[in-house]
Order: sequence, then C-alpha cells, then structure tokens
Amino acid sequence: MSVGHVARILEDNGIATVIIAVASFKDNLESMHLPRVLLTPFPLGRPIGFPNNKAQHIRVIKAALNRLNNVTDPKTVTTINEQYFSAPSSSK
Repeated sequence: MSVGHVARILEDNGIATVIIAVASFKDNLESMHLPRVLLTPFPLGRPIGFPNNKAQHIRVIKAALNRLNNVTDPKTVTTINEQYFSAPSSSK
C-alpha cells in the first residue's frame, strides 16, 4: 500500500501518477481512492507480464501511459485484457 501513499503525495503536488498492479489487489486499491490504477490479470509479482516477454511488457506500459494521459476522472480503476504467456522462443 506504500505505492498508493506515494502516488497520493505526488498527485497532491501536481505530478500525475498511474499505478500498475495485479488484479488481486483490486479491492485494496479501490478503497485507497487513487486517481489512476491499471489492473492486470497476472500473478502476484508479475504486474507487467511474463518474465522476458518484452512485447507484453511494452503493451502494458503503453496502456498505463495511455491512462496517465487520458484519464481525467479521479479514482479510475481499469483492467487491461492480456493473457499471461511466455514470449515466443527465438531460434539460436
């Protein structure tokens, strides 16, 4: 919950924030009344996706930045529609 407190302080000082978190924290995050939260359907400890899946990480981060730029309604919690999967194997 420290992330939420830091986000609130930053927002109070004019710095916009967006929190990326796994959906299992939804109830806690909603109760904190944070300005922008992006929930992902991934397991704990993997909020931006499967390890080494760069394309998935980029999609999640772009979705978060999109919310940072476009969400004006306070206390907005949205969920990204992504599947948790490994990156395609590259041939060596």
